[in-house]
Amino acid sequence: MIRTRFAPSPTGFLHIGGARTALFAWAYARHHAGRFILRIEDTDLVRSTPEAVQAILDGMHWLGLTHDEGPFYQTQRMSRYREVIEEMLLAGSAYPCYMTPAELDHLREEQRAAGLKPRYDGRWRPEPGKTLPTPPAGMRPVIRFRNPTDGVVAWDDLVKGRIEIANEELDDLVIARADGTPTYNFCVVVDDRDMGITHVIRGDDHVNNTPRQINILQALGAQLPLYAHLSMILGDDGQKLSKRHGAVSVMQYDDEGYLPEAVLNYLARLGWSHGDDEIFSMPQFCEWFDLDHITPSAAQFNTEKLNWLNAYYLKRTETARLADLVRPRLQARGVTVAAAPSLAAIIDLYKERAANLNELADLAEVFYIELHPKAELLAKHLTPETLPALEDFIDHLPEVAWEASAIGALIKASVARHGLKMPKLAMPLRVMLTGLEQTPSVDAVVALFPRETVLKRLAVAR
Repeated sequence: MIRTRFAPSPTGFLHIGGARTALFAWAYARHHAGRFILRIEDTDLVRSTPEAVQAILDGMHWLGLTHDEGPFYQTQRMSRYREVIEEMLLAGSAYPCYMTPAELDHLREEQRAAGLKPRYDGRWRPEPGKTLPTPPAGMRPVIRFRNPTDGVVAWDDLVKGRIEIANEELDDLVIARADGTPTYNFCVVVDDRDMGITHVIRGDDHVNNTPRQINILQALGAQLPLYAHLSMILGDDGQKLSKRHGAVSVMQYDDEGYLPEAVLNYLARLGWSHGDDEIFSMPQFCEWFDLDHITPSAAQFNTEKLNWLNAYYLKRTETARLADLVRPRLQARGVTVAAAPSLAAIIDLYKERAANLNELADLAEVFYIELHPKAELLAKHLTPETLPALEDFIDHLPEVAWEASAIGALIKASVARHGLKMPKLAMPLRVMLTGLEQTPSVDAVVALFPRETVLKRLAVAR
């Protein structure tokens, strides 16, 4: 069975690059009817925070990337890591090293001065016939992995192709600190082995970790997973995606009014393609998804395209769901959503004009607040030419049937009686009722309001 994992470190929010990694690992498991595991790599006790953990869980939930197993927390598996380290010490694939940090720093300075690559020199590595120094009294050692000294470590990356690293380029990695806490690369290996991970799909910033992890897996006699390293995502400006490009967290996209299905659809096309298909559901994506069509080159984020995609999904989303999403946004602004006009009716009329949920909330808000149109707009449209037709319209409002067709007929009759064209009356109506010059059909807008609200707002003309 295919088993993939998403293993974020809770030292920050779930960002777009992490979300794409999670999406690809999730979709690959779904495509193969496999299992998707969520693992929180929280061994960095200084930088990991409960808030960041929750932000990751919230982001995964918002996107709908449901996990089959987990979340597993590395901090809850410490006894397991120590157990494996003891096994490696007994097997000779790991050893204690008493080199002090000061000694290591001095060694690195000497190596740099000599034009050499800074690396541990293996002075505490046991070898046949080698006499090791006497361990310093009272000093707790780190534990190092006994890395092979010859040959190459190689893998056929499912995105980048064949990658080979000479073992002589790798020194003996610290797998446990002096205080006994295991290190990142070691925990990852134990977790991937214990959890039966078959495919490691992750960002290409982990490529340099892979040869070390493969060597440790082989020392443990574990079956190697297949690796797929995804290229980085660039910002709109072609630079590496960072905080300055906008959303720090996936949840910021929720705050900014994006729909999760639009964000997922967009992320799916960042570095992967299925012919010319641009718009597709997640079930369709899971059916199509494979690792063969992931491009090894960097993908470029395009905010304009994401906005277009979000507007597309917004127009096709059920009105009732949009109302459920817009209502809390209005409430967060202190706007009370009254029974009339119906929020669903407002959204049904306006959703073709909005690019995101916040814009929908902006358009809906004017129906529930005490409106004060800008003086310059009133002066622009409430002219001596239009006032007689407007007063004619207001005079007949109490008796008209309260539906768009009847209101539209009254507008036409009022402008006809005063020899005007439709915009001469429609524009001041829009401004007085919504504070805006651009709205859907004005008769439909008028019909949304309760009759008494319309009469109240039009009273500014008298």
